[in-house]
Amino acid sequence: MLCIFVILFFLPHISGFDPYKKFTKLSLPPGGPIGPESVALDRFNQGPYVGVTDGRILKYKSNIGFVEFAHTAPNRNKTLCDGVSDINLGPICGRVFGLSFDPETGILYLVDAFLGFFEVGPNGGQATLIANSAGGVRFKFLSGVDVNPITREVYFTDASKTYDLRDVIQGNALADSTGRLIKYNPTTKEVKVELDGLPVPVGPANSHDGTFLLYSENINKRIIKYRLQGLKAHTSEALLNLPINPLKIKRAPIFGEFWVAANIIVQQPRSITPFGFKFDSLGLVLIIKALQGQYNNTQVNVLQEYNVNGGTLFVGSREASYVGIFNKW
Repeated sequence: MLCIFVILFFLPHISGFDPYKKFTKLSLPPGGPIGPESVALDRFNQGPYVGVTDGRILKYKSNIGFVEFAHTAPNRNKTLCDGVSDINLGPICGRVFGLSFDPETGILYLVDAFLGFFEVGPNGGQATLIANSAGGVRFKFLSGVDVNPITREVYFTDASKTYDLRDVIQGNALADSTGRLIKYNPTTKEVKVELDGLPVPVGPANSHDGTFLLYSENINKRIIKYRLQGLKAHTSEALLNLPINPLKIKRAPIFGEFWVAANIIVQQPRSITPFGFKFDSLGLVLIIKALQGQYNNTQVNVLQEYNVNGGTLFVGSREASYVGIFNKW
């Protein structure tokens, strides 16, 4: 409760209330992988699709549950990899940290924290590697991806040139400002560094009209707006400062609105209090969603809302064995 008071003190102007009340879970296969780090529905609202700790992308099917849809690691050894949660096997088995569908083609773009930037078609299977480097520098820790809904260019973040996911989980990473924002043009096949020297960028989200994108600066506790078009194209500004560390950002169904996952993390003794913030393109916070009741002491990584069943909010967590779902009312 104290955490909520602290957040309200720093963010006193909240314009809305939280209608996402009904909570259910979609459990991952028992005894198998965990950590649905990213969550998405396809263009037919099928899924959700999630990336899990053993390197696979799973798809949820009604009356069946989660089934294997795709994977990134070439020549993946199912005996070695299936069901594992050992982060040290990530470079071998893969670890998908972000996924985003092209709404026109149905292609699913994937960022694997260890292996690179991939795409896979609507039928799934072995994903195709697009790039494992940009600007002559190999990717170290790909952390999020999003397709521009207008131009269909793909933007993704490399959180660091110095540390990989193992360093972060094992507590060996220090404050770092070597992250990058990268653009992929599916027509020309060009992979280009848009921004460099960023302090742990996470989770890009393009605007509904394709004119700008947002990304989190995790260690600086703020949301950055990067303009893609207009007189101020290729310039950045801080849109929203938060009292806690933000992670992935996703577009909401309503024009100009977004969700970001954020967590209060205390290291000794270890304590995590997760939240979701809904905000608009002007930086106004619309909803603060406390998630401690559903994700007690567990980090939340993404909140992805879709306009299905009157409004459905999917929650992904690196440490959970399920996908959380909130429905309105």
